[in-house]
Order: sequence, then structure tokens, then C-alpha cells
Amino acid sequence: MKNIKLYNGVEIPEIGYGTWLIDNKDAPRCVKLALEAGYRHIDSAQAYGNEEGVGKAIKESGLAREEIFITSKVMAEFKSAKKARKSIEDSLARLGVDYIDLMLIHCPQPWILFRGKRRFFKENIEVWQVLEEFYKAKKIRAIGVSNFLVDDLENIMNHCEIKPMVNQVLCHIGNTPMDVIKFCQENDIAIEAYSPIAHGRALENEAIVKMAEKYHVSVAQLCIKYTLQLDTISLPKASSKEHIEDNLKLDFEISEDDMIELIKLNEIDYGKDAFWPVFWKRNRAK
Repeated sequence: MKNIKLYNGVEIPEIGYGTWLIDNKDAPRCVKLALEAGYRHIDSAQAYGNEEGVGKAIKESGLAREEIFITSKVMAEFKSAKKARKSIEDSLARLGVDYIDLMLIHCPQPWILFRGKRRFFKENIEVWQVLEEFYKAKKIRAIGVSNFLVDDLENIMNHCEIKPMVNQVLCHIGNTPMDVIKFCQENDIAIEAYSPIAHGRALENEAIVKMAEKYHVSVAQLCIKYTLQLDTISLPKASSKEHIEDNLKLDFEISEDDMIELIKLNEIDYGKDAFWPVFWKRNRAK
């Protein structure tokens, strides 16, 4: 597995194990399976509610702490320095680690206001400055954002000392935000692609299935390879040993013509998966 070097020199594995919608009780089993399969990059978040389970798996894995790259994210609803500072301290405690490899602002807006008119530019600067504090204190090795659009990124870059090292975005066949990808790549900000299998809906897409058959690979393998060939860091999620292992078997190349065809593919209908309970349910209870 190749590592990607961030602009501050920190290296991050190009494939990470995503833990969205993995319950805290099941996280130790799933993360252990991922580590046994060869993953060394684990992506979690405060909103996922599974940091304790992730930390337990890492502690019991037998691997040295420095061998595992851990990501977490400040809750999208925490838009003040006080809340952000406490949330990072809580993540460190729940994960049971002395430092976190990558910490992100989970979203520029609270999820219930996602992509609404209110942009929270001032609040995101305040939260970002807390990330800078923890970065300078060596409690976080790299800092970044998630779900940020170009103007959200420019807001941070124009008002803060340290620019983001990573932007984690929804990116998959049928939803490839080329404007954000291009901006990040031009500004030396690494892009992470979450939900590369389109919340699982790619498995039912006729065009994607047909393309996977052409390469004699699974739909999941095609989707993950697609994001890697966009020069993004891919974050697939799986819970079974077979799928966790298969998602690393990527010894093939998608042709340039087929990449162009996949980039142009129409938007995928998420159906019931368009509702994201991991965020909405938790945040209604706040």
C-alpha cells in the first residue's frame, strides 16, 4: 500500500478503513479485521460514536501506535473554540492515544443546515485556530477539513496561519466534485474520497457493474480504484472479513478512456441511503 506525503511531510496510507455506521460495540471486531488485512489507516469521527471501539482495537492489535494512522473529526455542530477544544480532548481520551494523526472539521455547517445559506465562515475560522493550537502542541500531526467547498477552503486559507492539509469529500463514480479536487490539488491539499462505493448504491448501477465485469473485478474494487486514479486517498467501508480483504486487491488499471466515461456518469440515486442517520439522529438529540 502506497503512502501519500502531505505538504507538512506527514505520510498517510492511500487507502483507509472507513468506520461510518459501524457501531461502537462492533468497531473492535471490524477494525481488528482491517488491521489484520493490512490496513494501517483508520478513519473515525466523533459523530460516528465509535472512537472508543476504534481505540480498543488499536490497543489490542499488537501493533505499535506509530504504525497506525488515525483520523477523527470535530463534530459539525461544534462551532466555537471552547467546544472544539473540549471535543479534541475528548477524542484523545476516547481513542486512548497521546496524539491523533489527522483531525478534521467534519463539515462547514451543522448537518441540519448542510449546504444551506448560512455558511459559518467566522465560526469555522475559530474552530480552525483550535486545530492549529493542537497541531503546534504536537497533539495532532496533521489538520484538515471535510465536506468543504472551494469558498469554505478559501475562507480558512485567507484568515488562518496554517492551510488545510486534507479535505475529505464525498467522491465516487457518479459524484466526482472536480472543481474541489482541482482546487485542492493546485493548492497542495490532499483529497480524501469517502463513500467511494456510493453508500453501496454503486453495486446496483448497471453501467458500473458492466465496467467492473470488463476488468474482471468486483464493483467495489472498481470504485476504489477509480478514486485512487483520481489521485485521492480512498476510504472504503466494509464489515465482513471477505470484503475488507477484497477491497485491497487492486492490481489493475482503469484505462484513460474508461476513467473519462466514469467521470461523466450521471449522478447515482442514493434512495433510502440519502438519509444519513448517523448525523441527523445524533444531532436532533443534542
